[in-house]
Amino acid sequence: MVGEKKWTPYLLLIPWIIGIIIFKIYPFFSSFYSSLFTKVGRTQQFVGFKNYIQIFTSSDMIGARFINSLQVTAIYVFITVPLILIVSLLIAQVLSKKLKGVGFFRTSFYIPTLLGANVAVLLLWRNLFENYGLINQFLKLVGAQPVNWFGTGAGAMTTIILLRVWQFGSTMLIFLGALQNIPETLYEAATMDGAGKVRTFFSVTIPQLTPIILFNGVMRLVESFQVFNGPALITGGDPNYKTETLNLLIYETAFQMRNLNLGNAMSWVLFVILMIFTLLIFRSSRHWVHYGD
Repeated sequence: MVGEKKWTPYLLLIPWIIGIIIFKIYPFFSSFYSSLFTKVGRTQQFVGFKNYIQIFTSSDMIGARFINSLQVTAIYVFITVPLILIVSLLIAQVLSKKLKGVGFFRTSFYIPTLLGANVAVLLLWRNLFENYGLINQFLKLVGAQPVNWFGTGAGAMTTIILLRVWQFGSTMLIFLGALQNIPETLYEAATMDGAGKVRTFFSVTIPQLTPIILFNGVMRLVESFQVFNGPALITGGDPNYKTETLNLLIYETAFQMRNLNLGNAMSWVLFVILMIFTLLIFRSSRHWVHYGD
């Protein structure tokens, strides 16, 4: 009986382990193996790192689109992530106060996260920014000129960035929980020292939140690098590939152009970029993240 109880937890883990191996570990290494080959007729020919060299140095359309997609993804990530962190932290700061009806507002701000980037939301978002959409109608109402949101790269990029920032609910809730755990004695000490609200925020609140800022920052960074639904269904990468992110190009290369080997090579480049940025953030965190004793 003792032996059976000892092995029971491991037996229950077997289905999970099998699932991880089949759906996570095997595809992970299989994609790298596939990226070292190219399709010649009906056979796969080993070419080593030729696919990687091609996407970085090739002067054809794929090479140009790959470099462009890296630039588009970088613009998206380095605008979206700071905006999400700033907006969610400021909203969390307000909602951490004992205000009337604060529970309703917390729920309201979290709803967009529950909706996610599903097809219905994306189509609604696109309609909002159409030439005769609600956003342009509002601009006309206040006397401003309508904006051709999808006619320029900056306008189209703005629409997909705003969509992601609008879904800041989960980040806000994590900040909210952390804010409520900051000891009141720290704020009392700051008040006694004559610190105002702004100085208290930057001298007490921000230092206490640095571990949470690190966590939220890394999570949003990884998520933003892998953005797909917004660019695919709202802009389709237009105009002139100005919103074609790396994930969107990977999908088109692997499944529309039917070049799975090249698509896998692009996926591994994305993985390496994510690892580099994540490691850099964690290495830098020793200089700005403050953990409680």
